[in-house]
Amino acid sequence: MTVTALIPLTIAGLPAFLDTLTPKQRQFVSACGFRAVPCTFCFLPNAEGDVEAVLAGITNPADLYALAHAPMMLPPGSYRLDARGERLDPKLHALGWHIGSYQFTRYRKARREPARLEGLDDAEVQAIAQAVATTRDLVNTAPEDCGPAELEAHARAMAERFGAKVRVIVGDELLTENFPAIHAVGRASPRAPRLIELVWGDENHPKLALLGKGVCFDTGGLDIKAADGMRWMKKDMGGAAHALALAELIMARNLPWHMRLLVSAVDNAISGNAYRPGDVIRTRSGQTVEIDNTDAEGRVVLCDAMTYAAEHKPDLMVDFATLTGAARVALGPDLPPVFSNRDQLRDALVKISHTVQDPLWPMPLWAPYQDMLASSFADFANAGASRHAGCITAALYLKRFVPDTLPWLHLDTYAWNDADRPGRPRGGEALGLRAVYQLLIGRAY
Repeated sequence: MTVTALIPLTIAGLPAFLDTLTPKQRQFVSACGFRAVPCTFCFLPNAEGDVEAVLAGITNPADLYALAHAPMMLPPGSYRLDARGERLDPKLHALGWHIGSYQFTRYRKARREPARLEGLDDAEVQAIAQAVATTRDLVNTAPEDCGPAELEAHARAMAERFGAKVRVIVGDELLTENFPAIHAVGRASPRAPRLIELVWGDENHPKLALLGKGVCFDTGGLDIKAADGMRWMKKDMGGAAHALALAELIMARNLPWHMRLLVSAVDNAISGNAYRPGDVIRTRSGQTVEIDNTDAEGRVVLCDAMTYAAEHKPDLMVDFATLTGAARVALGPDLPPVFSNRDQLRDALVKISHTVQDPLWPMPLWAPYQDMLASSFADFANAGASRHAGCITAALYLKRFVPDTLPWLHLDTYAWNDADRPGRPRGGEALGLRAVYQLLIGRAY
């Protein structure tokens, strides 16, 4: 099998490299117009006219995505990094290459075979890349094919693979088992709501509660979304996709945690028994919630699961949720906000996120804003009249269901790429997953 040398070059580093070439090679590179602009490449011939190497233009050599364009841009075949180019971290760029090789093929054939980079056999890199792909696949799947039952099936398949235990509470069982908030949001759909619970790991290890918002499709409920707001609501289970994929990664890497994964899986649908604005719901915690807006449903399905998780006294609780549009307005699509009831924990995760190039931004649980969720008829409301600080008030709602003694992280992730970029195709995306994984490797609680 022929393996072609791949020489990554920056614009600044190109002149020095050209000085190492023969005059004919320099003439060829010049005639091809190659200037090491990112996401470009050029074949380099040897004296016999055969391909000696491929030159690839990149940005910052330390960027995870520096070579992420290459798998789908270079001709199919095998390549290896050549020492004549910029020095790259093999593990970092193996991950970037894997991520850049991703294609969603459930409904159409792959566009082409991606180019292969030799030396991508690092087990951790492959597991992380698989977690990213799992997140993307789940979010990209059409809502008809990814409802509450399909999320359950995914969890059961994971459990069978890794020897975990699964319990699922479905439909009206949610009422008898005291999960009324999950039931209220999901009861209007013919696809029954459910709480999916997966438990794995040595009970002597620190306890991790990992939660995901699994709203498989969100119409907005009776406070119905406009068409453009509903179009991409298959991604409203992006929090569940992150939690499922991270759980799979934790088990694949056999991290020393006793993990309890909880996914609140529902459709926020419209029918004669849909929950209504003005309804008051009694949650598992005993606190009552007035429904100000049925489109603020994510926090409602999460709160019962959070109460249940806290009952098991974990050492750390982490939830992922595509919770608010306000987070996107504040920080855009690439930078999820992270909240915590421990500033030191939040800041540690933010620092890690920048190190692993999975950036998060710290946001405050600003207590005075709790008044924005005041209710005249219940303990509090799920939303309020003010549009101010929407992602903060949503986080404050969730905080009411977390004991002060329990360290907690909340990631309001977008789970989506709005446009194609190298290594980041349009569609589902893992945002914050790799950062939390790295935190779990390095910390004990």
